[in-house]
Amino acid sequence: MNALEEQVILVDVCDRKIGIAEKLQAHRDGLLHRAFSIFVLNSQGQLLLQKRAAHKYHSGGLWTNTCCSHPRPDELVLDAAHRRLQEEMGFDCELQELFSFVYQAKLDNELTEYEFDHVLVGYCDRNPLLNPEEAEDWQWIDLKTLQVDIQQHPQNYTYWLRDCCDRFIAELR
Repeated sequence: MNALEEQVILVDVCDRKIGIAEKLQAHRDGLLHRAFSIFVLNSQGQLLLQKRAAHKYHSGGLWTNTCCSHPRPDELVLDAAHRRLQEEMGFDCELQELFSFVYQAKLDNELTEYEFDHVLVGYCDRNPLLNPEEAEDWQWIDLKTLQVDIQQHPQNYTYWLRDCCDRFIAELR
């Protein structure tokens, strides 16, 4: 299914479903929709980052958290997260929600990201098997190193990772 065919769940600021929309249209019109961001840590406490494929419809070539996407209509966030982790990174692991937040950002290609984002954490020591349609590179990174690099080189990272990284780290403690 490509970005033109996918649908997202439109929500209000309390994450109550108010409708559905085609994914690209939701990003063109800046409609609030449900999303999730997965952070997978290994046993050394390092975070698995992915570099988004350069040809993605937005934020191509930027480093981001392990996996992020949108649940389909009538799909639970956790079910969608497991599906996308397997599709993008070639593995699955147990996940739990840490927190959620709403953010809005102007992106490239005249798109707006306006999401109610559920932040999930998992633990796994396996290296990913990347889907080249989704990601072009990966790395394990120490959380403190990531924080410093985001401060020094924010242009290398997705907006949502920059926005929630500090809170993610604080929630782990």
